[in-house]
Amino acid sequence: MKEDLASSFLRLVGILDELREKCPWDRKQTIQSLRSMTIEETYELTDAVSREDWPGIKEELGDLLLHVLFYARIASEQGKFSLGDTLESLMEKLIFRHPHIYGPQPGTGLLREVRDEEDVKKNWEKLKQRERQSTVLGGVPRSLPALVKAERLQEKAAQVGFEWEQTPEVREKVQEELVELDTAVREDNPTAVEEEFGDLLFSLINYARFLRIDAEHALQKANAKFTRRFTGMEQLALTRGKALSDMTLSEMDALWNSVKQQKLPD
Repeated sequence: MKEDLASSFLRLVGILDELREKCPWDRKQTIQSLRSMTIEETYELTDAVSREDWPGIKEELGDLLLHVLFYARIASEQGKFSLGDTLESLMEKLIFRHPHIYGPQPGTGLLREVRDEEDVKKNWEKLKQRERQSTVLGGVPRSLPALVKAERLQEKAAQVGFEWEQTPEVREKVQEELVELDTAVREDNPTAVEEEFGDLLFSLINYARFLRIDAEHALQKANAKFTRRFTGMEQLALTRGKALSDMTLSEMDALWNSVKQQKLPD
């Protein structure tokens, strides 16, 4: 099995090398031209994961792997690093960051024995911070989408104990932020409204963490539910010979409730 996997991987690398040399489009690509496509491929993968679309996951993983190999090939052409360097770096990092399996290096103060995933995460964060020699929050990429970034910031702060102790405390914080937003709205202060709305979102994401909910996934499901129901409204209106744009809000609300009662899969 491992031999077959190695053979398939080497064949893929060979195909990419050939395309890079012979295909005008592949030969033209740079790390900058690939960047936006890589982001798109990543979102397509996460979408397939959200839907648990296994054939889609298989396809999107392949597309993303192609990008990984493409970046490594370009780096090799420019004398920066090789694909082998990337693989070796990854293997060394995995071994170093899993002292509970491979043994900690002396003087690191890392846990050799772990009780659960939280202990593993503590080791992981200590190691990453040592590697970067930066602040606790320094490892959070600046370009992450805001929702995901909020989760990562909160998780990292929690690793050093900056965290609410009980879920009800987090719920109270959500309520506090909602009151502050309402106050800003009443005062008609646009700057404060934006700030307080951001604080409310941040606290809701924190609440989701305590409820053990993936906020991004929950919002994706809510988006999918809205899309399904709104599309159902459009179809129902057409069966009645109307377009939504020609209907009143109360008429559309009635259609919405009708579609909602159908309880079709979201």
